[in-house]
Amino acid sequence: MPPHRHQELLTAAMELEGKAQRALIEGDVDSARSEFRQVAELYRKSWEAAHARAFGRLVGMLKAAVLAGAGAEEASYARAALVDMDPESATAGYARALAALIAGDDRDAQAWAARMITGDEAFARTGEAIAALAAHDEPRYATALAAIVRDFEHRAEHLTGVAIADTALALQALAARRGMTAVIESPVLPAF
Repeated sequence: MPPHRHQELLTAAMELEGKAQRALIEGDVDSARSEFRQVAELYRKSWEAAHARAFGRLVGMLKAAVLAGAGAEEASYARAALVDMDPESATAGYARALAALIAGDDRDAQAWAARMITGDEAFARTGEAIAALAAHDEPRYATALAAIVRDFEHRAEHLTGVAIADTALALQALAARRGMTAVIESPVLPAF
């Protein structure tokens, strides 16, 4: 039985995302940004073709859009798509928090990040970083980001097969837009 179209799109997104991540590691930022733009579009198409609870595809779309140097259009799209979503889903909460942060809606970002913090450890770490960014609390953000990077350093497997802290990279890009920084050196966190 052939895979469903949404699965084909998801696989294509993840393969191209891995290529974009390798380009970043190699220092080819321009190629990486171009590929991340395509990745965001593939994740969006995959979301549109999938079942209504495939929230991770929206997260992937948002992170890729940010790494491409954009995100406003994707954040608006995600917020509209998730208006009636399950408030108990940590993944949907992550998409909502990230979209709100991109859109500059700090109050909404903090509210959804608080819901993430009650999820598993990975969601809690990322929720804490988003909440810190929304609060413009640089020391708190640096601590949360360091925890995210440490988690990625200890993973045996990475979604795209590339050992890279993509969550941390996306958050760093959003922090830079706010004039915030957290200096962390790690083999899974290339300069960007």
